[in-house]
Amino acid sequence: MSGLVLKIIALITMIIDHYGAIFQSNVILYRIIGRLAFPIYFFLLVEGYFHTSDVKKYGTRLLLFAFISEIPFDLAFFGKVGFEHQNIFFTLFIGLTTIYLIDKKAESMNKALIIFLAAALATLLKTDYQFIGIIYILAFYYIKNMPKQRKFPLLALTMLAINSTAVIQQFSLLALVPISFYNDKQGWKNKILQISFYIAYPLHLLLFYFVKNFS
Repeated sequence: MSGLVLKIIALITMIIDHYGAIFQSNVILYRIIGRLAFPIYFFLLVEGYFHTSDVKKYGTRLLLFAFISEIPFDLAFFGKVGFEHQNIFFTLFIGLTTIYLIDKKAESMNKALIIFLAAALATLLKTDYQFIGIIYILAFYYIKNMPKQRKFPLLALTMLAINSTAVIQQFSLLALVPISFYNDKQGWKNKILQISFYIAYPLHLLLFYFVKNFS
């Protein structure tokens, strides 16, 4: 299973999750399906880090879409623009910066301090998944080169521990099934397709907002 297929799975399950949260909050099935999305996105972020030819451009793109997506995110989930909660692109940006610093600046910076500051920043900014998202990203980063027979039990245990206070979040372990079929190939891609996956996030949120409030 290529990275492209995983992106499609993550996108579809995310949209289903957001549909449930915005229109059918009493139907738990939508939220259960949606638990697959962000573990896959966090996994793909780490894969993207190792495959990209320019990590700084990658980070800039994430940060740009974090700001582009913030108003659609606020409107869709809160009906107004504010600072109660920041969208997932901010979490992804902080996570990417964290693994970059750990990977490239380890000799001059303390890894534990980097991780603590990243988790604190995500929590302080109230980004989606907050420090839990950072732990997910670090888990995928540190187990990347482990053999599968060790990798997935460790991931499952980590996710179980992190999600222990939120029962529904335990369904995120289902994301390990498609991830386990990943073939370490990016799949067919071009610039238009790449940007389309980014644009889909603010676009579907804007659409949901207008449907909910003006239809």
